[in-house]
This record gives sequence, structure tokens and C-alpha cells, in this order.
Amino acid sequence: MLPSLAEAWFRAGSLVYELGHRDEAIACFRRAAASGGKASFGRLGKARVLLSEDRNQEAELVLRKTLALDPKNAMAHDLLGHLLSEYGSFDEARQCFQLAIEIAPLLAGSYYDLVRCRRVTSEDDGLLQRMETALATPGLEAAQRLRLHLAIGKAADDLGDYALAMQHFDAADAVRRGSGSFDSAAFSIEIDRLIAGCSPELFARAPGLGSCDASPVLIIGMPRSGTTLVEQIISMHPEVGAGGELNFWNERGAEWHRLGSAGNETPFLAKAANDYLRVLGRIAPKAARVTDKMPFNFLWAGLIHVALPCASIVHCRRTAVDTALSIHQTHFHPSLAFPTGGPELVAYFRSYQRLIEHWRSALPADRFIEVDYEELTRSPEPVIRGIIAACGLAWHSACLHPESNPRAVRTPSKWQTRQPIYRTSVARWRRYEPWLGPLRALLDDSTELDAGTTRS
Repeated sequence: MLPSLAEAWFRAGSLVYELGHRDEAIACFRRAAASGGKASFGRLGKARVLLSEDRNQEAELVLRKTLALDPKNAMAHDLLGHLLSEYGSFDEARQCFQLAIEIAPLLAGSYYDLVRCRRVTSEDDGLLQRMETALATPGLEAAQRLRLHLAIGKAADDLGDYALAMQHFDAADAVRRGSGSFDSAAFSIEIDRLIAGCSPELFARAPGLGSCDASPVLIIGMPRSGTTLVEQIISMHPEVGAGGELNFWNERGAEWHRLGSAGNETPFLAKAANDYLRVLGRIAPKAARVTDKMPFNFLWAGLIHVALPCASIVHCRRTAVDTALSIHQTHFHPSLAFPTGGPELVAYFRSYQRLIEHWRSALPADRFIEVDYEELTRSPEPVIRGIIAACGLAWHSACLHPESNPRAVRTPSKWQTRQPIYRTSVARWRRYEPWLGPLRALLDDSTELDAGTTRS
């Protein structure tokens, strides 16, 4: 065994994963597992591979065995905490994150995951102070500092100190900006290209170009707009499999974009459709419908409809300023080219709205289904019945109880998805009105939903 080599492969895998190269990361973790054997980094590598393959029970066994042999292994505690929180075991997950931080103070960013396991209350003695103290930890990396600011902000929000919360959310955004900027003008130009390329003529040809397979249900929208809740609702149906956030169309869409008009030819579209259906088939081979909850598929709704004209596209809408505020308070994968605050987020939101208005007018109403978060939380049953019917499914009462869904949830909404449908996130912006800064520009959309009529 070569544990030092295993550690090198494991750390290389963690680094390339942070850069967004998932397949390369998994390859590194396999090398760590192969070279490390039963040593700690070998076991950690094996656990990361199993997690990437959704073999979660096996991964949990490996992590628990690792901790039985090496109870001071902070990374194992952290990985186990993430796995437990995905399945709703929040109390034990909190203990794992706390132990990880105590053993390795440079993992202080794990406070972000700890505070998202439940609401912080006045009974959490000293937690806010401990997190504020952790900001001064010598050698704390920017990525950990960012997550720590977000954790303090979330705790302050739970405790009702919105001024302190926004101070830390803004600080987190400043850390993000230090690692790169977002080009809003370039993004707007790309949206113009998408709108111009997805003409009514192209959509009129769609039935003859793509595969009329009705199994895909794509749930799209801005992040933090209710996409996780909608997937939990739909995937409670016994005939539905949940795919989570698949990166397929982000990759295929970029290729389609490069090809220009050649990307609208039948061979390209047929291959894209068949490849995608194979991916869904591996996820849930016996399901009548399979969900794909990648929010950023809002960019590729036109391509998806042309490739799969019988697929259901469910667009989740939420009041703009509430959505933007929630984005500002959330940690996203560092490889994601996406603004989380300031004028850039406002500009991104405006470009998104422009593209959605195009899809709304150009796509068939029975394929482009819209769900309003505010209406869903106000009157769950009629809205949920409409969603299920629009997906071509017979009614099933289990869909009224998304909080009972046993599947793993990997989005930041882990704790919220385990609660019955609630309305406390509606009009949250009012608590932050004095500190909205550039996001104030979205207040025009705060009293009514984005332009357009719901078609669900």
C-alpha cells in the first residue's frame, strides 16, 4: 500500500471536482482507492466513488468502517454528514459536521452544512459566536471562508437579525467575486442568440425532427425557485423515477450552440434524444416518467423540445426578488458560471426573464407547463393535481406529501424538503428591505409574478 500516493490522488480528485470536472475527479478517487487499499485515503477514495455512483448504503458502510478505525478522520466525518443530511438524518449529520470542524478547524466551511440541518434557535448556545471566531482561523481558505460567511448569515436569519445576516451574505458574495467575475453583457448576447436560433419555424418542424418519447419531465427555472419541491412532488408518484440534476443538456446544449444551424439537423437531434433516453433508462428503467431537475435547462428548453417534442417541460416561477435573495444566501458549486449578487444577478435575472418569455410564446402550452411557487404554497392540492395531469399521469394522493419522499436530496434545500409545504418563504424580501442594495431593482416584480399567464 502507498498511502501517500493515495492521499495525492484523493486530494487531486477533490481539486478537480471543485473545478467542475466530475469524471476526472472520479478517476482520481478510483486511483486513490486502488493505491490506498485499507488505509484512510484509500477508503475515502472508495467512498467518493460509491457516492458518485449513487451506491449510498455501501458508501455509508465504508465511511463508518473508516471512522471505527480512525475516529479522528475529519474528512470521513464530513462526508458521512453530507450523506446523512441527504437522507434526512439531520441530528446525526450535525454531530458529524461538528466533529469534523473540531478535529480540523480549517474545515470551518462545514458550519454551512451544519446550520442547514435545521433552524438555529436561541438554545444553540454560542454557535453564532463560535462561527464568528472561526473566521479568524489562520490559513482558512477562501472557499471555507465563503461558506462560513453564508453559515453565519443563515444563523442570523434564523435568529431574526437580518442586518447581521445581510452583512455576511454580502461578505460571501465579495469572496466569490474575488475568484472571478461574471460577464452579464456576454450572457445577454448568448440569450439573444438562443432566441434568434429557436424560431417558430424550427418548432413547427419539431414533431418530424425528434423522438416522441413522453417519459422525460424536465423541471427548469432559476435556482431557488421551487424546482426541488416540484421534483419531490412529482417523484412521489409511483410511476415516476427521480433523476435529480443531470448535466446532460448543459453539455449537449453547448455543442448544439457551437454547431449553429447544423445542430438543428435530424442526425444530431436524434442522437441527443437517444443518448438522453438511455441516461434516464439507467436511472429508472421501469418508470413511466423520469424527472431531470437541472434548473439551468431553462437555457435549452428550445433544443429539448425539438429533440424530444413529447417531453414535459415544467417551468418553476417565483417572485424575482425572493428568488434573487435566496440565491444571494446560498452556496453554489464554484465551477458554476453564475452570479450570486449585485447588479450582475439582476442583469442575469432580466436575461432569464427575456428567454422564458420567448419559450412561453413559442412552445406548445401542453409541453411548457408553468408552476407559480406562491400559488403552489397557497393552494397545494389544485396546483399539484394540475402538475400531475400535465405530465400525463393519473392522480395519486402521495403527491400531496412531498415531505415523505425517501429519496436522497442533494440540493441546498435538504431540510426544507423534509417539511410539509409551507409559506414562510413567500415575501421574505420584506425582512431585508433596508439592505437589498442592487437587488432592489427587482422590486418591480415583487407584488406580482413575472409577465405572462400561468399555463398549467
